[in-house]
Amino acid sequence: MDLNNKVALVTGGGTGIGTAVSLELARRGALVAVNYSRSEAEANETVNTIINQGGQAIAVQADVSKDQEVRSMVHSIIQHFGTVDLLVNNASITKHIALGDLEKATEEVWDELYDVNVKGMFFCARAVAPYMNKSASGAIVNLGSIAGQTGLGSSLPYAVSKAAVHGLTKSLAHALAPTIRVNCVAPGAVATRWWSGREEQMHKLAPNLLLQRISSTDDIAQFVCATLEQEAMTGQIITVDSGQTL
Repeated sequence: MDLNNKVALVTGGGTGIGTAVSLELARRGALVAVNYSRSEAEANETVNTIINQGGQAIAVQADVSKDQEVRSMVHSIIQHFGTVDLLVNNASITKHIALGDLEKATEEVWDELYDVNVKGMFFCARAVAPYMNKSASGAIVNLGSIAGQTGLGSSLPYAVSKAAVHGLTKSLAHALAPTIRVNCVAPGAVATRWWSGREEQMHKLAPNLLLQRISSTDDIAQFVCATLEQEAMTGQIITVDSGQTL
């Protein structure tokens, strides 16, 4: 799929991987809707960067864990751009809880992480699917994590939520075929603000990876866009981790 002049929605598009994906999509000619929940200033900065580079972009607010907010957001995008061709389900949250501390994995933590990381991705996919079906073409990339493969990560609920994202990808691939392709990119460690306060730990990890480097947000963004472009692939979980899981 040629991404030029395609309309793309990137959730959590104002920070980290989301920003990098939004900018890379714009470089490839896409019209970008940059979603944010609370990071309005960052989303507007991303939009301004795209516009200053000659692209088209808008910032759209919605808490992806709220179905009605998602539907309203997609309606706004349709009013502005006319359709949605691409969805990058990037918005995710975590809680840093020691894996063995089961008591801190409270019901509230489980609900918050599942609402955003899993249900939010489903709500967004469901909201854009009718427009992709109408144009007889569409592609979705969900952002998973190696935490969903290894069971390790910032917390037990986070790892389980990402395993659910991997399962959601496969189920949506079945549900939306043959018109809409659904794949998942599962990064390992990526240099983002999630490492804030733990930079020393990140730098210690890098030499132990096969490629001896932590992935950048641009690494992930380029692969997300390549996955959107690949027309012979659906239902796949693709790991990008510098060899971290080997």
